[in-house]
Amino acid sequence: MSGVRVEILLTAVVGLGALSIDMFLPSLPAIAAAFAAPPATVQLTVTLFLVAFAVAQLVYGPLSDRYGRRGVLLGGLALYTVAGLACAVAPSVSVLVAARVLQALGGGSGPVVARAVVRDLYEHERAARVFAYMSMVQSLNPMLAPVVGGYVHEALGWRAVFWVLAGAGVLLTVLMALGVRETNVRRDPTALDPGQMGRNVAELLTDRGYLGYVTVNALMFGGQFAFISGSSFVLIGVLGVSPSVFGLCFGSVAFGIMTGTFLSGRFGGRLGLDRTIRVGTTLGAGAGLVLAGLAWSGVLTVAAVIVPMYVFAVGVGLTLPNGMAGAIGPFPRMAGLAAAVAGFVQLTGSAVYSMAVGHFFDGTARPMATAIALAGCAAAIAFRTLRSGPGRDMLA
Repeated sequence: MSGVRVEILLTAVVGLGALSIDMFLPSLPAIAAAFAAPPATVQLTVTLFLVAFAVAQLVYGPLSDRYGRRGVLLGGLALYTVAGLACAVAPSVSVLVAARVLQALGGGSGPVVARAVVRDLYEHERAARVFAYMSMVQSLNPMLAPVVGGYVHEALGWRAVFWVLAGAGVLLTVLMALGVRETNVRRDPTALDPGQMGRNVAELLTDRGYLGYVTVNALMFGGQFAFISGSSFVLIGVLGVSPSVFGLCFGSVAFGIMTGTFLSGRFGGRLGLDRTIRVGTTLGAGAGLVLAGLAWSGVLTVAAVIVPMYVFAVGVGLTLPNGMAGAIGPFPRMAGLAAAVAGFVQLTGSAVYSMAVGHFFDGTARPMATAIALAGCAAAIAFRTLRSGPGRDMLA
């Protein structure tokens, strides 16, 4: 399979987790009604999926460093497929929740192993471009997946959504088996040794460059996730927009991420990793401050929220792929573990941050806007800390 086709396939594998969340969101009320279950219980199919998905990455990273990328990824995709079938035929909500956890444990192989494959195949700048195009395509998920899921649900029922996801698992498993060779030529026989794993993690977390890149990504993604978790309360609950208008607003912000990742892929090679991150974090800090300034000044309109948030999202699109490439690039021996730790920190940190935003919600846009501004400014500061770190030439 050609390099371009491999990149397309890896992009699809990385997006499987997000697709598994976004596509079945329109079915949540019907699932609650079908099982006569309270909404909070049905919501566990989302929250526990996220937790399991994050934890799984910490497992698959070292496994792929030890045994190779291809077999580990195929095993994860197979588990994802079987669990998807279990979701489709689940006789109770408890079985559905358990099957969703298994689905996440399988799907968690996608992001960490696919990114490690990219690191195996390409040098820093090319890897950053691939990550950028991956992110650009992934930004379509929140715009398109709920729409597709809604149509499938209306035509065939909620169980059909899980049949579609299981079918996607089968297709990706077959394509991976036929089209992607093993890329880990530096397998680490000690990768699963508890002592060695501890030393590897300690090496990562004491590397100033790695810690800086991971922190920058987690903060920028945390700001974006604060919007994801708080925007419906602000736009629908406070400003009174309709769900359909909210979807358009949400989609326009997702388009901001796509814009940033496109620009990163197009011009990142000329600027280099760090210069691109500098632009992204500067946009994030500036847009966040504008958003917070408007909110605290009492200017509360749809445009006052969406326009600065679009600019923040462009900054996210510029930062995340370059931050990931910068984080895992210097660690070919343990690229899987490096990608896993970065993904785990980014996902869990963002979830905790968004929970804090929800806790402080006061019926205005101020908590959300403040959280986004703090995240953007902190990311810019973290970047400057990274840049001042010794021992690594981080400019292209």
